[in-house]
Amino acid sequence: MRGTALKLTACLYALSAVQSTLATPQEYFAIHVVDEVSGRGVPLVEFQSMFRQRYYTDSDGYIAFLEPGLMDGKEVWFDIRSYGYESPKAPLDGKGMSLKPKAGGAIEIRLKRSQIAERLYRLTGYGIYRDSVLLGKRKPGPDTLLNALVTGQDTVQTALYRGKYLWLWQDTDRVGFFLGCFSMTGATAPLPSKIDPDKGIDFTYFVDKPGEFAKAMAKVDRTGSNPIWVDGLCVVQDKSGSEKLIGRYVAVDSKMKPLETGLLLWNDEKNLMQSLVKFDGNGEGVAAPYGRPFRVKDGDGEYLCFPPNDGCGLRVRANYESVIDAKAYEAFTCLDESGKVRRRPDGSVDWRWQTGAKQLKRADLDNLISDKLLTDGECPVAMRDLDTGKPVEVANGSIAWNPFLKRWLYVFHQKWGDSLLGEIWVASANSPDGPWRDARKVATHAMPDANYDCYNVIQHDELARGKYIYFSGTFVNTFSGTKSPTPYYNYNNLMYRVDLSDPRLALPEPPAGFTSVTPAE
Repeated sequence: MRGTALKLTACLYALSAVQSTLATPQEYFAIHVVDEVSGRGVPLVEFQSMFRQRYYTDSDGYIAFLEPGLMDGKEVWFDIRSYGYESPKAPLDGKGMSLKPKAGGAIEIRLKRSQIAERLYRLTGYGIYRDSVLLGKRKPGPDTLLNALVTGQDTVQTALYRGKYLWLWQDTDRVGFFLGCFSMTGATAPLPSKIDPDKGIDFTYFVDKPGEFAKAMAKVDRTGSNPIWVDGLCVVQDKSGSEKLIGRYVAVDSKMKPLETGLLLWNDEKNLMQSLVKFDGNGEGVAAPYGRPFRVKDGDGEYLCFPPNDGCGLRVRANYESVIDAKAYEAFTCLDESGKVRRRPDGSVDWRWQTGAKQLKRADLDNLISDKLLTDGECPVAMRDLDTGKPVEVANGSIAWNPFLKRWLYVFHQKWGDSLLGEIWVASANSPDGPWRDARKVATHAMPDANYDCYNVIQHDELARGKYIYFSGTFVNTFSGTKSPTPYYNYNNLMYRVDLSDPRLALPEPPAGFTSVTPAE
């Protein structure tokens, strides 16, 4: 009997799936959630019914609702919530509303955004505009349903290289198997001038054959099958004027500890990155690109700088020969050759760029502070919450010059915030070398029993438009403590927009910079 019942249940589920697939747009009830101010659809809004089924708005803000027995106008209650948005208020402190689903019907729900950043869309994965397609609002295509068989992608790096706008992701999930690609995947996008970043980005993935899964983009001369992560993408010219794309790779073990590190060089014929330099040991202490570099002019030189996410940054002359030479890198340091803190006659700390100096990590700075040789306020990065004055610890982020504010902007995700790795902040400075002080939270990924990560945030300065900046991060439950992953969205990249003129942002005039570098063209 039990076996028969299971078979019957399986048949009913299969029939339901077929019916859902064959449904016409007129058979669905269209739920559209929009931002109260901008009128844009809001992605990632959760609707939970009293029978505990969860539905999520797609990147247009739509849910295509179709449930047998519930399509005749009966009231159906939904708990409604979303990161950074206020839930509809109901009696008895309820947070949701009753809807009356009916085939062919529709409702628009306007939510008030409680955070500064506006969530625009999901960049990667399956079904970005799934519900919009079911409702006939969009035509099926690579950007709306399934692109290169990719269902999930981790941290992204971008580069403008030889007329191409390259996007490279770390570990990537596939639709057809539980193991994906762990040696980077990649795509091209239209050039930034051809993109409306408010509407989404079309990716053309690198594949070995049309219709196949995204191909591995990092070819490293080593044995073993450890994940290969690439960051610090640098576009520079060699002595002949030829443009090169270089990145740092790290092969990690099962505990995400580095086993091997080196440099990769883009192969224009094969459209992938190949081994260039392998560092001794696991590469610890070797100066190399990392994070998301940005360019500055200092005197008559142009430099690639790497963000001070974990203490103090590095920089190197912006040419091929320097980038591949670990001895050419400069560290931002306040220590003299004997290891003592350098101070000027007036007592202020003498920070300077120095070739061959050790890169100071946050732990090094903390030791100097505990020994009373340095104060936290004398460090290049000592973020504090503008509202409370409490310290904010930087986990990872990126720095870029902003023409609208005429300042440098740091967009980063916090370590140990309201969510473990999901609180996003913005700060400004008169120099990218610091001091970085006052920060304002612009996005949260904290909710009761549903905290989430949104880590390795990067600022897409190439997409900035007037008063708007754009950033993306990986939305995932890996470190958050939330056990149930969010369907469709988990392990994928979200795009956000910040209006720099929003009075809630109100970044104060930062202190004078440690250095007087200027942005490079």
